[in-house]
Amino acid sequence: MPEGDTVFRTALRLHEALAGEVVTRFDLRVPAFATADLSGDTIGGCVSRGKHLLLRVGEMTLHSHLRMDGAWLLYRPGEKWRHPDFKVRAIVGTADREAIGVDIAEVELIPTSAEDQLLGHLGPDPLADDWDPAEAARRLGADGRSIHVALLDQRNVTGFGNEYAAELLFLRGILPTTPAPEVDVPALLDLGGRTIRANRLRMNRTFTGVDRPGRSTWVYGRANRPCRRCGTLIRRGEQGADPTRERVTFWCPSCQR
Repeated sequence: MPEGDTVFRTALRLHEALAGEVVTRFDLRVPAFATADLSGDTIGGCVSRGKHLLLRVGEMTLHSHLRMDGAWLLYRPGEKWRHPDFKVRAIVGTADREAIGVDIAEVELIPTSAEDQLLGHLGPDPLADDWDPAEAARRLGADGRSIHVALLDQRNVTGFGNEYAAELLFLRGILPTTPAPEVDVPALLDLGGRTIRANRLRMNRTFTGVDRPGRSTWVYGRANRPCRRCGTLIRRGEQGADPTRERVTFWCPSCQR
């Protein structure tokens, strides 16, 4: 599932492959930007901001959000794609590489100077050079909702998704329903920052330290299976900012109180 570490790694791959190259093919398969063509412009680079990806071309930025299923894949020109053409939402090609955006939920083209207008509402990013844990703790600690809901709100801290929320709360022994102001927020964010930075260059995210299928998480996706620490069955529930946006939660009723 794409979370901040996945998007960071994607941005790094795109930057290494495309930065400094001239665009030879530019195709956005979304109605609002279908006529846009940045061919001939130079790619300045690619960066991530939480779960958002920013590919800078000339004076414009191609903004994308991967959501649940999106991905950016790299090919050589003429190489056969490993996915159906109808899933492609964006193509940015150079003489040597083609970046193909597949199943991307959000694609838009904005002036690079307007990036802050688009993403300025986001909270501090633990993978950014300007990571501000004190500001993130202030925002998170002032949120009166449950810690699981507050941690997923990208306005408090950006980059953590549902898997991170479940795993970090388990590791800190916190029930997901605990009000955020009652949590040791600085300690939670310190753990979160160290964990997501450790995962940012791994192909397979792990919270247990084991990089094997079915062994990488403590509670996420493990409902009704025994806790790896105490053997109690993991529970599953739902929480969200409103009934239409509830997310699945996982926790151990013995290890998290």
